[in-house]
Amino acid sequence: MLTHQQIWSAIDALAEREGITASALARKSGLDPTTFNKSKRATTDGRLRWPSTESVAKCLAATDTTIEDFVELMVPENERPRRSIPLIDLARASHKDAFDDDGLPAGEGWHESDLPAIADGETYALDVSSDDLLPLYRSGDRLIISAAAIPRSGDRVVLKTRQGVLHIGALKHVSDTSLELKAPQTSAPDQVIEMDDIAWMSRIIWVSQ
Repeated sequence: MLTHQQIWSAIDALAEREGITASALARKSGLDPTTFNKSKRATTDGRLRWPSTESVAKCLAATDTTIEDFVELMVPENERPRRSIPLIDLARASHKDAFDDDGLPAGEGWHESDLPAIADGETYALDVSSDDLLPLYRSGDRLIISAAAIPRSGDRVVLKTRQGVLHIGALKHVSDTSLELKAPQTSAPDQVIEMDDIAWMSRIIWVSQ
């Protein structure tokens, strides 16, 4: 049986997985920013309000989340099935032999990390071991990366250039010939990278802190 608590908890968990608030998730989905606010989940006389099917469908589309993944988020994290995914320190991930041509783990230096099960089989994790990416990420954060998820404008991504440089940031604009990447550091300028210079690009689907 599906409960009111389960579906709202799944929406909150989806927002957390994206590294944003419930309000930001609504905005990203093209909805009113207050759609998922806690004040909207019950009336003043105590009657429960459920999110509409349309609002749920829009937030799944905006985050590239399957209905199976969404249902899994209804289960408390400590009760979800777990599996191992490859894990490497972000500093070592910059080495030229850390990934294959498709942006998947390769070479030495990878370990196994036990995380809640993720349906995507092309998933790995990067450990942030410094504060060089503040304020977006701090030392101790673990970035869960999907090589299968299609990045869209607004998504946070990790990409590698053909020169071997690893970049992390948020996609601001994408054209047929180039993309604009917002750097994690507030003071750093945005970067324009030519599509021909990109070896691979993968989406950051979740941040574990």
